[in-house]
Amino acid sequence: MDVHRCRFVPYPPSAINALAFSHSSSLTTSSKGPPTLRLAIGKANGDLEIWNPLRGAWHQEAIFRGGKDRSIEGLVWTQNPEEEDKNGFKVAGRLRLFSIGYSSSVTEWDLATGRPLRHASGNYGELWCMAAQPRLQPALNEDTMTINGVEIGVTRYQSLVVGCADGSIVLLSTADGDLQFQRTLTRPPKKKARVLSIAWQGRHFVITGHADSTIRVFDIRNGQQLRSMSLGAGPQGGPKEILVWSVKCTADGTIVTGDSTGTVSFWDAKTYSRLQRITSHEADILDLAISANGETVFSGGMDRRTTLYRPMAGSKPGEKRRWAEVAHQRLHSHDVKAMAVFETKKTSILASGGLDTTPIIVPIREFGREHHRTLSSLPQQPPIRSVPKKGLLVSWWDREVSIWRILRSKNSHAAAGVLEGLPHPPEKKLVAKMLLRGEESITSADVLQDGSLLVVSTLSEVKMFRLREKLDATMSLRKADLPDELAKVGAKSVQASPDGRWLVITTNNNKVQLLRVSKPESPKEVPRFLPQFINLRRLPRKTAPSNYLHGSLGAYDRSISRTAFSADSRILVVGDLAGYLDTWVLEGKEDLSQDPPVTSLDHRRRSSSSSSSSSSSSVSDSEAHPTLIYAQHWRRNPTARAIPKLPSAPLIVSFRPATLSNPSNVLTNGTTLHPTRHTPHPHSHDLPRGEARLFVLTAEHQIYEFDILAGKITDWSRRNPTSTLPPDFRAIRDRAMGCVWDVAASFSPSPPSTSSTAAAGAAGAAGAAGRGARERIWLYGSAWLWMFDLSQDFPERRQRQPNGDATSEGDEAEQQQHAPEQKKRKRGKEDIPPPLARIEDSPSKKKNKRSAGKEKGSGAGGAVPAHELNAGIGRSMRKTVGPAGDEARIFALDHDRGATDEEEDEDEDVASSSALIRLRRGGDQSAGAEHAAKGGEEEEERKGKSKPYWGTYKYRPILGIVPIGDGGKSSGGVGVEVAVVERPMFEVDLPGRYVGDQEWEGRKDGGDYLGVLS
Repeated sequence: MDVHRCRFVPYPPSAINALAFSHSSSLTTSSKGPPTLRLAIGKANGDLEIWNPLRGAWHQEAIFRGGKDRSIEGLVWTQNPEEEDKNGFKVAGRLRLFSIGYSSSVTEWDLATGRPLRHASGNYGELWCMAAQPRLQPALNEDTMTINGVEIGVTRYQSLVVGCADGSIVLLSTADGDLQFQRTLTRPPKKKARVLSIAWQGRHFVITGHADSTIRVFDIRNGQQLRSMSLGAGPQGGPKEILVWSVKCTADGTIVTGDSTGTVSFWDAKTYSRLQRITSHEADILDLAISANGETVFSGGMDRRTTLYRPMAGSKPGEKRRWAEVAHQRLHSHDVKAMAVFETKKTSILASGGLDTTPIIVPIREFGREHHRTLSSLPQQPPIRSVPKKGLLVSWWDREVSIWRILRSKNSHAAAGVLEGLPHPPEKKLVAKMLLRGEESITSADVLQDGSLLVVSTLSEVKMFRLREKLDATMSLRKADLPDELAKVGAKSVQASPDGRWLVITTNNNKVQLLRVSKPESPKEVPRFLPQFINLRRLPRKTAPSNYLHGSLGAYDRSISRTAFSADSRILVVGDLAGYLDTWVLEGKEDLSQDPPVTSLDHRRRSSSSSSSSSSSSVSDSEAHPTLIYAQHWRRNPTARAIPKLPSAPLIVSFRPATLSNPSNVLTNGTTLHPTRHTPHPHSHDLPRGEARLFVLTAEHQIYEFDILAGKITDWSRRNPTSTLPPDFRAIRDRAMGCVWDVAASFSPSPPSTSSTAAAGAAGAAGAAGRGARERIWLYGSAWLWMFDLSQDFPERRQRQPNGDATSEGDEAEQQQHAPEQKKRKRGKEDIPPPLARIEDSPSKKKNKRSAGKEKGSGAGGAVPAHELNAGIGRSMRKTVGPAGDEARIFALDHDRGATDEEEDEDEDVASSSALIRLRRGGDQSAGAEHAAKGGEEEEERKGKSKPYWGTYKYRPILGIVPIGDGGKSSGGVGVEVAVVERPMFEVDLPGRYVGDQEWEGRKDGGDYLGVLS
């Protein structure tokens, strides 16, 4: 592999302003959270990210793009009450997401389309804060409440309360699935103190923090103000007023506030008197978070600290507990602006974010025993594309598109015959740049493989531009005309087929549409799209939650997240968040002598809408009378229903490229079908004959390979389940972002170029296998790059004994005979390794609880090694009280750690799984004994072969990797030539941060950068 490291591609990540979990914490829930649990992250550029914790895997499922001058400053989730269907069964209530941002309106988002669903605004000031009413507990039996002396029924819906810049507090109703103004709790006072923070104390009281040093309590039942608590004057030499940036309430009603003096204050739930205050920050406290049991409080602020507080028992009998600052860490490199907490019996995490753009997951109950986890600030789907034959790299962000030309490296020039000593052209050049009109941000873009057309989509429109070379080696962008019906259709994603004949558009409503690209005969003419488009219907699936208490995400699970064409552009597959794969094939042989259909777009839309009421009849009609375009037509894959559901959403969906041994274009005699009197609409039923193997990597990093035309997993996938993957790869926490194929029928290995950083490490992996076919796939995430050789089988995983030693598979038979007691328990059919159990036995109701991608711990980072537990803050804290230090109290950080369940096994039952793997690889169960008898002769033979995998963590953070060049034909046999686009955070322009007294901000002394010390 020849690598170009690119750090010039612009992609500035945006600051995090708001965080919100979709469900409230529940310490009675025994699992790691409901399957519908999501984390919403609001960005300063208006983007809204949806993350799935996925039992610790943390998968970024979707990004709802913002626009010009938009920002998200607050987020809350609500859940509609459950209902009953016509059969009397309870139906889960829908989860709803609301946001505010620098305006006077509250926005509800449509999770399925990624667009705003409705707005609610009124005659009040700019909204600064928002909170959702706690859900009504059935055990409370609160059926009525009194408002102005009148009893009214209590709604089961959660109301929203918002605080405004003019000091007013507004109550909004979410009843009946709507969003409407309900009432104003308080009018703007004369002073118009801005409402900076707001929280609920139970279901009837609202606590607000203001910009005039006050905290106020309101009763929503009568709209009266119950109490006003003052923080006093500001610090000497500073502002007179104290800003109450955050207000929260514990489980017992205790009010906790954080203000601009860096002080956390605790207030009594009934008397509203201040119980205690702790000055723990050097600057403003911007947000607070409280655990479910109210025994842990976190604060984050401008000094980059994340501070932990816990109550400490009194030293004397009968003395009340007092809160103490236990520890603080600087997890972020800039202001900490937002925090959110979610807890169950097995999950206990704090999510935080701020101006450094990176979300961080912190363990709560396991604080100090588990590492925190930093999520990537870059998108899960890389915003870059390439034209390998012309060396073009296309990138986009917000409303801007940039096109770069990447020239081959010096070693590639030398391999191509360039003499030494001659000047080499620059390795990169910006050849075109464009800023879209309008306010919508770009959702997707793609470029045809011949570099003639650029297609860009937003949520409201699709645009096409023609690319032309100039004499000065730059390129011009000219907008190409599209029919109004096509241009006004917004899209989540657009993707061109490898042959450039088809463009697939995924609309906002998750519909799949195909457009035919008509290539001109003359290079001076502009390629155009035929006015006809093809609607591809997906199979109906059921994604209802198993428990109605978990809430429903509606059609969000059916949102299309991945799209892929086969190498011959005759197979199309899309994958959704639920894990379903829908496939279509292109039947017939192309005949350009036939005229395209003349059916207008409006007519097709009317016909599709009129037939939507009877889906079965419309599908059969479309199959009987397909839309023929040049004697070809798309139809559903005959084996589409046989493809099983994936255990989680697909991250990578990619067909194997065609090779000389398996060509994608099969020669035919060119005969086509023509209409007759009896068959006015003839069409061929010839299926594609090219490469149909589909590589899939799920969000839990499970690998599968399907034969799409056969509707089953391939033999390679059966022989190499996820359990055989390298342990280092299975331990990776950052999810995969993309892949690059390096496939050739045969090649001769040669020494890698010195500029290729990946080729040097992979040289050993290309050794003996270089004499045969090359079938490599390079997978990458934000901080890693791995190569897998699919022409080989992965080594079987070794069995780990109770003493910790790993034994070879050859000793398995002997150990099973002499030490049967080492097995922990019997295992049935449902305990087959997850990759096989979930695919082959997917209809079974028995679910394997030990998923291959399942993460241990509380949902944050990995466990701290035992030898490091006594380092750092330690396991206990000595608190000195009084100026003389006479009294000292020692309390443990583990005091609130409850009894934990027995930890899940780290490894699968390797004895049973390896036997099945050997059986599928052509051996028998006695192969292990034969191996031991031979004294490891097979192992010695294996040493002469290459390793089927290789990985590196040298590149980070990776925005994307795309192929550049001719696939290694001119690079001396090194392999594919790629551009690794990196976006390190030290190159991101961030605003100035707070600098404390004990740290040196990066300053220049004599021209030398001294850095930052803390």
